[in-house]
Amino acid sequence: MEAYFDNSATTKVLDSVRDIVVKTMTEDYANPAARHRRGMEAEQYIRQARERVAKTMKVLEKEILFTSGGSESNNLALIGGAMANQRAGKHIISTSIEHPSVYNPLLALEKQGFEVTFLPVDRDGHISLSELRQAVRDDTILVSVMYVNNEVGAVEPVEEISRVVKEKNPQALFHVDGIQAYGKYAIRPKKQGIDLLSVSGHKIHGPKGVGFLYIRDGVKLKPMVYGGGQQNNMRSGTENVPGVAGLGVAAEEMYRDHEAKAAGLTALKDYMTDGLAELEGVVVNSKKGDKSAPQIVSASFEGVRSEVLLHALEDRGIYVSSGSACSAHHPGVSGTLRGIGIPEKYLDSTVRFSFGIFNTKDEIDYCMETLRELLPVLRRYSRR
Repeated sequence: MEAYFDNSATTKVLDSVRDIVVKTMTEDYANPAARHRRGMEAEQYIRQARERVAKTMKVLEKEILFTSGGSESNNLALIGGAMANQRAGKHIISTSIEHPSVYNPLLALEKQGFEVTFLPVDRDGHISLSELRQAVRDDTILVSVMYVNNEVGAVEPVEEISRVVKEKNPQALFHVDGIQAYGKYAIRPKKQGIDLLSVSGHKIHGPKGVGFLYIRDGVKLKPMVYGGGQQNNMRSGTENVPGVAGLGVAAEEMYRDHEAKAAGLTALKDYMTDGLAELEGVVVNSKKGDKSAPQIVSASFEGVRSEVLLHALEDRGIYVSSGSACSAHHPGVSGTLRGIGIPEKYLDSTVRFSFGIFNTKDEIDYCMETLRELLPVLRRYSRR
């Protein structure tokens, strides 16, 4: 049996996504900027995808900018937003548990003279709204907070965060890294006060190498890619028609019967959480029910290094993560785990299980059975 529990790293594409990607690569393959009929046919795929994505969030189609994925969306929101609005100030606020594609651009901005305040989080991964209120200043131009933490599944109260920010400084932009939240939650940027929202296609059973940035109408960003002026001069370069078309189909599918899909993921999460809690020497870092994201379970295994457990499970056809796949080439202890106060003995013993719509309870049963067999052996080996 095989059990793929690394869906927060990437997901298997839907059949409908595969079909439209193949079609736009082999049949409707023209350049969407070409002025002939085939080019206009290719452009129609982009228009349709933009319509599909916008519909899932009840926003304007012109507010959707297609990118190469979550990292580019985050970089454009942060660097583009900071550069376009620096006359109003150079202060930015974020948190101590952000993804590297947010944290590292902020470090780069610090080197260019911006001041960044990184707010701490509590044991559940939440920032303090009172500390946020104190941190917002007249020269604060941007606040960036992830919707769902990619390692432990903590969910930030984005609507309340936006309210606090806007009450203190109405001109400050509010950016949300929604990469682990989109497809799992009903996101309404207008209602929730979100100015910028980053999304990645391959987290929602869509293609890799494509994503989008929601940009509220009227928000100013400085482009990072110049050239032929595609996408209203905001991101030049020939559009990735197969990727964009696939993203549009995936977005539409994930929000069809959305509540049922989310409930199914939550049921899997709770089932695994209960199973892990019964194992000796295991601490579950994620919450059950709606207190954390429906697709992520983080657990620490006392006396077993996460990399050792990862490969032991891999040998049995079970695939998990020992951290963010996006930072796999920069090994080290997770800033998120330190940020939420995980005890030192667990920092190098934490594994993430993450689910997608193809997972089943039978796979979780197989994983639990395998863990019950492996953990005593691995602990004896680690003590030698």
